[in-house]
Amino acid sequence: MQNSLISQVQLGRQYAKEWPMRKELAPMFAEFRVIKATELSLSVMPILAIFSVFFQTSQLGMQYLPQAIAIALFFLSLPVQGLLWLGKRCETPLNPSLCTWYNELYHKMVENGYDRPIASRKPRYRDLAKLLTDMFNKMDKAFTKEQL
Repeated sequence: MQNSLISQVQLGRQYAKEWPMRKELAPMFAEFRVIKATELSLSVMPILAIFSVFFQTSQLGMQYLPQAIAIALFFLSLPVQGLLWLGKRCETPLNPSLCTWYNELYHKMVENGYDRPIASRKPRYRDLAKLLTDMFNKMDKAFTKEQL
């Protein structure tokens, strides 16, 4: 169980790096918002956890230490929850409409000179992230505007 949670978090971090952080994709996919929130929580929540323990124990006394630790652990769990969601999402197969869009986009990119082989018969969100990244990096701006 522990190994699978750790690997899921690592997978989530890797997926967050692979996903193209483009504003054009924000209305269509939750990844943009989840990655932004997770990045923010990774930098803010540890500080907030330390301050919450410090202020609660200094203002209320050491008898409130268990509650302060519980609140700090909650704050620390928020970025982990985002990474777990991303790790699960990257391995999720695309729904039928997204799968159709993925295949259409791939074939249009091949017609315009894209040379990478298609990921699989049942593409996942990670495959979509790689295809979208390639589209933004390797295709011209007119092509990307036309597709989105």
